[in-house]
This record gives sequence, C-alpha cells and structure tokens, in this order.
Amino acid sequence: MSSTKPVNVLEVCHVSPSSTSPEYSSTELYLPLTFSDIFNLKFPPVQGIFFYKLTELTPTFFNLVKPPLPLTLSHFRPLAGNLTWPPNSIKPVITYNTPDDGIKLTVAESSADFDHLCSEVHDAIESHHYVPNLSISDTIASTLAIQITLFPNKGFCIGHTTNHAVLDGLSVSFFMNAWARICRQLVDEKMEIPSLLPEELTPFFNRTAVQDPEGLDMWYLNFWLGVKLPGSDDNTRSLKPFPFPETPPNLVRTTFELSREDIQKLREMVKSQLDNFGSKEETNQTKPIYLSTYVLVYAYTLVCMLEAKGLNSKEKIKILITVDCRPRLNPPLPKNYIGNCVSSFDVVVEGEDLMKESGVAYVAKRLAEMIKGLENRSVFEGAKERLPYNDWEPDIRRVRASGTNRFGMYGADFGWGKPSNVEVTTIDRVDAFSIMENKDESGGVELGLVLKEHEMKLFGSLFANGLRM
Repeated sequence: MSSTKPVNVLEVCHVSPSSTSPEYSSTELYLPLTFSDIFNLKFPPVQGIFFYKLTELTPTFFNLVKPPLPLTLSHFRPLAGNLTWPPNSIKPVITYNTPDDGIKLTVAESSADFDHLCSEVHDAIESHHYVPNLSISDTIASTLAIQITLFPNKGFCIGHTTNHAVLDGLSVSFFMNAWARICRQLVDEKMEIPSLLPEELTPFFNRTAVQDPEGLDMWYLNFWLGVKLPGSDDNTRSLKPFPFPETPPNLVRTTFELSREDIQKLREMVKSQLDNFGSKEETNQTKPIYLSTYVLVYAYTLVCMLEAKGLNSKEKIKILITVDCRPRLNPPLPKNYIGNCVSSFDVVVEGEDLMKESGVAYVAKRLAEMIKGLENRSVFEGAKERLPYNDWEPDIRRVRASGTNRFGMYGADFGWGKPSNVEVTTIDRVDAFSIMENKDESGGVELGLVLKEHEMKLFGSLFANGLRM
C-alpha cells in the first residue's frame, strides 16, 4: 500500500490560556493526582485523530481554529500546566497557573490523500504523521499536545497526544467538545469573545470530591516505585512512561460500522442462542440478561477479530473492559469531572467456546454478567490486586476495547460539521479495537480496527457475513 507523503510543518508554537477567565489568578496552583491517575502514571501517552472534510480550505482557516484554543485552555487551566514531582511532595502533582503555562501546538500541511486516510484501509503507521509528540522528561511532563494538519481543498485533522496520568477518554471528549463549541461561537454566532461554556461542558477539577478510603493512591505509587521494566528509566521518581512497542510495519487500519438495525439483528441472534443455553428450567429461573449495545458490539467484534487472527481452540483469552467510575464512587462524581476515573475488569474465556456457532452469544453473556455484577460492588473491592502490568500471563491473550459508544466524540463540531472520522491511533500498539458512536445515525456504532492486511480482509468478510445470518 502507498505510504503517506511527508507532512510539512508550518509552525510549532506555545499556546497559553487566556487571562480573561474570571477564575484566573497569579498564584501558582497544584492539582494532586488521584488513585486512578496514579494507576496510569507510567502508561504511555494516548493518541487520537479527528478528521474533518472541508473543501475549498486554505491556510487562512488556521486563523479561525487557533484563537479559540487559548480561551478553551482558560477553562481547562490544569491542562496548560505540567505534571511535576516536587522534592518535598510524596507524589506527583499537576503544577499550573505559572508564567510557563501552555501546550505545544503544531500547525502543518499535508499533500497526502485525505480520503484515503479518513475512510479507506491504509497502513497504520501513516497516522503517526498527524499526532504530535508529548514533551516528557524525568522531572516534568506535558499534559497535552495538539497538531492541526491542513489538507488543501480537502479537509483538516486535529491530532492529540495526552498524558495517561492526567486524562481519560471521556475527559478528552469534553475538552474537544468545549474547544469546538467556542470555535463554533466565533464562526457561526460571530461572538467576539465567547467566554462562557454551557453547564454540561464546564469542566470539574475538584479533587477533594474523589474519595479514596483504601489509600489506593499510595498503594499504586509504591508499586510504581518498586517496578522496573526493560527499557525504562532507573530513576524511580522519573515521570517518563514505560515505552510502548513499535508499531509493526505490516499493519493496516480502517473503520467498520454497525447500524442500529445491525445491532438489533445481533440482539435477536444472541437472545435466540442464549435461549438454547442450559435447560428450560434453568432458563425460567434466570432473569433475562440485559444486552447493551456496548456488550453486543464488543462480543461480535471480538469474535470476528480473533477468528481473523487464527484463534486456537486451546487458547485462553482475557477480555478486559474499562468502566467509568464517576457514577460508581460514593459520593458519585459529575460526568464533567476531568481526570482519570476508570477501572479495568476482566473475564477469561476459552478459545473453543468462541469458535462455536454460539461464540458471540457466549461472550455477550459473560460480559453482561460481569457488568451486572459490578452494580452492587464497590469500586475499591479487589482494587489493590488490580495492579498495572501485574496480570500479564504468557499463555493468556489479552484483548480490550478502547472507548465506548457514549463518549460523544462526534459532537466536536468546530463550525464546519461533525468529524468525518475519529480514530484512536494508539490501538495499533496493543491487541485492541476502538468503539465509538456512529457519526451519521443515532444508535449506530463505529469500530476502529488495526490488523495485518490478510487478517483485515478476513475480518471484513466475517463481519459482513455474520450479519446476514
């Protein structure tokens, strides 16, 4: 497949938050890391790209999309700061409201085929040209970097790289939607200084609202202080993340869609197969399993993906799900809480069960039961045993989904329409796929996949044929 032409960097600048915000003061501030932030302290940054189709696009476009960024940062001031670990602090903190506050913004232009990158199967490494590097050293680490790339007369894309110890996926969605909202006010509503955000997009950073009765912050921090992975820094207080493996050169990336009608077909298929599990007496004694869109899509994609990769019947697969803990804490946190507030849970299945005709129904049942079991379970139950990198087992394949169909990524309309595609770039370095809401249809879902080329062709066939049954 053809490789992407080099990107021409036009500008690299430091964007500081506007000082017009009523919350602004000249006092240096610190935001402590919570237990969920510290859990992710050494994980590599997360990268993603928002693609926007826009014909008759010229470089003057940057004069419209750049000015709202300082205004947005004035609402998200901690993101303009840096992750630091002061000598007198027992744990890292986010330092902000300093003269050096700001994020790195890269402005670039590309002559690559926009449609090829946005909607066709392409080499996974091609996307790497459109996400920025995050500045990280032993003593200081940026929280966020952004790259805006123009494809003349075709469109543009916004790539982001986020520090995993500072932001989770929902937080990224809030930031992008807030930036887009302010830009849209400038473009559509002709507001000179759109300083206010609606309540649903106003960020909540209050760390005192996060309860940690088990002392998980220090539990996880002490774990990181005692762990040493190959290729990592000897300085235990270093803020550098552990390295990700390089993206293999033979991987391709694309997006698949499931309509609301497709998902209903899956629901009916799974329910029919579940009715055949066990005896009728057992079925009558069991309450119906709630099959959410997320569970159905996860199960179907997982089975198709593993079959395309050549699943062995004797393999064990650990299926991981990431759960938003905001509503699960006591007291619960608001949806607009910015930071990490997630936890991972897993279920182990046998390859032979996935290879049966009822494989999708089996996985859906196991996932639904696991999620149901979390309803009356504390977030902190078993949390000390769920240590980073501690559940890697050589004979078990780990698979996870990144994101959910409820993040609202496609709401990031900067004034020229919703994104044409949103990708989670870093799934090309782990055994994962992404789940996102469908840009065109309420109730539909989009799936981001990275596989070898022959695996992608087989996946496409399995994915399409399974919906015709």
